[in-house]
Amino acid sequence: MFERRRQPLISRAEFLHRLARSALIALAIIVGSWASGVCGYHYLQGLGWLDSVLNAAMILGGMGPVNTLTRSGAKVFASFYALYSGLVLIAVAGLLIAPIFHRFIHRFHMELDDERRTRS
Repeated sequence: MFERRRQPLISRAEFLHRLARSALIALAIIVGSWASGVCGYHYLQGLGWLDSVLNAAMILGGMGPVNTLTRSGAKVFASFYALYSGLVLIAVAGLLIAPIFHRFIHRFHMELDDERRTRS
């Protein structure tokens, strides 16, 4: 997916394409996670669709649930969904930052290699 150390830096257009692809993957993960949360709250707690959307969004966003959960299955689901949401946050942040970080490090290594060549 990323160029190797000895390969030249990709063009700005290719970099933006790589960044857009990472953003689309991150968006798909968020939408899928949100949808699974909505279904879990709707079917396990019996909340309406709008309340399920709100609860799933609040948990996924790191804010916490809005409605009080009364069913045991819903409480178990909510605890696992909250832990999962924390991991999703880390994964999505990594997906979005990785292309930028890689380009920075790749450029840095290219400059170091240029300096080494001029000294030799």
